[in-house]
Amino acid sequence: MSEATAPPAPANIVEFRQVTKRFGTMTVIRDVTFCVPDLPQKGEFIAILGPSGCGKSTVLRLIAGLRPHHPPTEGTVLIAGGNVGPPGSDRSMVFQDYTSFDNRTVEDNVAFGLECRGVSARERRERAREWIAKVGLDVDRDARKYPGELSGGMRQRVAIARTLILSPRIILMDEPFGALDPTTRLHMQELLVQLWKEAQATVFFVTHSIEEAVYLGDRVYVFSSAPGTILREMAVPPPDRPPKDMQRDPAFLEYVYEIRDLMDTLMSSTRAGDD
Repeated sequence: MSEATAPPAPANIVEFRQVTKRFGTMTVIRDVTFCVPDLPQKGEFIAILGPSGCGKSTVLRLIAGLRPHHPPTEGTVLIAGGNVGPPGSDRSMVFQDYTSFDNRTVEDNVAFGLECRGVSARERRERAREWIAKVGLDVDRDARKYPGELSGGMRQRVAIARTLILSPRIILMDEPFGALDPTTRLHMQELLVQLWKEAQATVFFVTHSIEEAVYLGDRVYVFSSAPGTILREMAVPPPDRPPKDMQRDPAFLEYVYEIRDLMDTLMSSTRAGDD
């Protein structure tokens, strides 16, 4: 009687193998190694923390296949087991600076990717309006507005809707809430968790906020100062309450303090090295 075969381990949706990126004589990241398994019908939320200039955004752009960051100078970046190709709809990116087409309405901005895919006007309008509602905007009031008529938080909701409407496997978010006021930022964090659970995608989220990283992440990668490499990989509890409630929880704060102490030590050693 043959032994039962163990189920295969899930493939990695993203894998970095000793990845280094240089621009001329400047090394931005060095020997970055990690793997994120592909969790079907769930996905994983990876938060990336580190000092300014440590290469966090470079990691996102390497995953996205965006030049000049792609390809790496050394090492290998794999997406679903294969080499990274040019930017595609399997990977979508949300930036901090509210990227949108100023001459397009909210509805047309959200539907842009569907238009590029050749989806009919009627279907893309219906799906765009559905996503406008999902991100918390008022369809009747906001769909026909132009980006210049929106607040920063509203524009970022449009950017998220335009990303998620395409059902990407990987969502790359580069400090998307960094320019928002504190109250709006908390609302957007809670909204993002809801949308991510529905999207069932893998998310890489760059932030400078330790509280934001601990709230959103399943795992937090803490990067060193430049050239950036991963100092600590920390699993954190998933969000099960609104952020303003979780951020008062002593257990939540323990993770925040641990990461803050690590980063304070990092910054102190960096300043000492500059003397």
